[in-house]
Amino acid sequence: MKAVILAGGLGSRLSEETTLRPKPMVEIGGRPMLWHIMKLYSHHGVNDFVICCGYKGYVIKEYFANYFLHMSDVTFDMRSNRMDVHQHRAEPWTVTLVDTGEDSMTGGRLRRVARYLQNEEAFCFTYGDGVGDVDISATIAYHRQHGKLATLTATTPPGRFGALELREGRVASFREKPQGDGAVINGGFFVLSPKVIDLIEADHTIWEQEPLQRLAAQGELMAHEHKGFWLPMDTLRDKQQLEELWASGRAPWKVWA
Repeated sequence: MKAVILAGGLGSRLSEETTLRPKPMVEIGGRPMLWHIMKLYSHHGVNDFVICCGYKGYVIKEYFANYFLHMSDVTFDMRSNRMDVHQHRAEPWTVTLVDTGEDSMTGGRLRRVARYLQNEEAFCFTYGDGVGDVDISATIAYHRQHGKLATLTATTPPGRFGALELREGRVASFREKPQGDGAVINGGFFVLSPKVIDLIEADHTIWEQEPLQRLAAQGELMAHEHKGFWLPMDTLRDKQQLEELWASGRAPWKVWA
């Protein structure tokens, strides 16, 4: 099964990091967010990737073109113009990088990679800026079981602030950053039939609007609930939280060995 990853957005709310690189290339623990997402999929046996590039897509292309340099020890012999790679660590990945336009919306980017999905019974689809300990294998199995066109991962967003319970001016309880207001949201990590691409009109189409709304109205959109960790890297604060988790050795999304 292939996984399509959106990696072309501007990431304006993280402008401190994205003036020089696309948002999925912002690093957590010295590795791009895109790498973390691909490692998660690879853990579940998905190793064929289609990356939807846009804003500063050349940064992503250069990263994969020199992947072995990023991941290995290297000796450069300047006198003889020779390079020796030591302890080369390869991933079992096939990576297709597609320029899906600077200004395309999420649906438009998916539409532009349709030719790479023609022979697929189903494919995975996600955003290039969020991680979680999502059971992708279970999501795929659920999608195959119900037989509908689309499955999304439903999750409850993390709270941003501590919550107080007040009784006549007295703080009766305090909870540090509880889950959000109880609303279940789209956490990405979709499994889709290629037929859903027919619902995407053009580059301007936003996947989360008309296509998903039509799928829901037609009874073709199912949700696989995820109750574990999930966090999108929307702000510098989110990045710092992910960095702290990774540095602590307790990153919940690091399910691989």
